[in-house]
Amino acid sequence: MKAAVVTVSDGVAAGERDDASGRLLVELLQAEHFDVEHRVVPDERPQIAAAIRELARTARLVLTTGGTGVSPRDFTPEATESVVERPVPGIAEALRADAIRQTPHGLLGRGVAGVRGQSLIVNLPGSPGGCRDGFLLIKPALEHALRLIAGDQTDHVQT
Repeated sequence: MKAAVVTVSDGVAAGERDDASGRLLVELLQAEHFDVEHRVVPDERPQIAAAIRELARTARLVLTTGGTGVSPRDFTPEATESVVERPVPGIAEALRADAIRQTPHGLLGRGVAGVRGQSLIVNLPGSPGGCRDGFLLIKPALEHALRLIAGDQTDHVQT
């Protein structure tokens, strides 16, 4: 199954910063047997939205890293909202709640999640730790979510 990672960073796009978060997400997805495409875009709303829109045509899962905070150049949530057809607020709420347990800076996260076509799109923070923790949090629900989004029959097991 295909997945995509979009690193949103002016510094990484300019070759001035290392893309540790993007590389980590690629590794985590590959370990789950995803075929991964990785893109880097600057913190520009039209470029972020265009990358997500294009990748969601073929990738079943699109994870972004970076641009989710409150700095003047953080546009990832707005760009994502502009391309999402159906929001999935529970994912973003869970990611924020988990981040707040880790650090008070988690209060500043503005990431969103949603569905476009048959693709699940999730904004993750720009730090490697935030990406790792966020991915591990959503990982148990990914297979079920992707099957539902694709319209597959799923078993709803009560515990």
